[in-house]
Amino acid sequence: MKNKYKVGNIVTGCVTGIEKYGIFVSLDDYYSGLIHISEISDLFVKNINDYVNLGETIKVKVLEVDDNECHVKLSIKDINYRISNKKRKKIVETEHGFDTLKASLEKWIDDKQTELLSKTVKK
Repeated sequence: MKNKYKVGNIVTGCVTGIEKYGIFVSLDDYYSGLIHISEISDLFVKNINDYVNLGETIKVKVLEVDDNECHVKLSIKDINYRISNKKRKKIVETEHGFDTLKASLEKWIDDKQTELLSKTVKK
């Protein structure tokens, strides 16, 4: 687990908390970090919520790593940190699982074979 993150690397994380002084980011099951308000922008940051949303996945630059504490100091200054504005949503499996696909699979295969055969015959 040691040396997983290197200073200067750009990595992906999920915003887990927003405070007046910075943004908390989870990088994986072990490592988390803080983007201090001074590492958000060179401009004055009035409201951190203007930069990120809770649950958003962003890119961050590693400034410092404490492998003993699994803590990383991070920055979004001077990088294109936005991946998307969408929050992650958990994929919920239906009670039917893959049964719906399984029921239609043979028909789809037969339909495609018929289509391909008709194209071959026309040539």
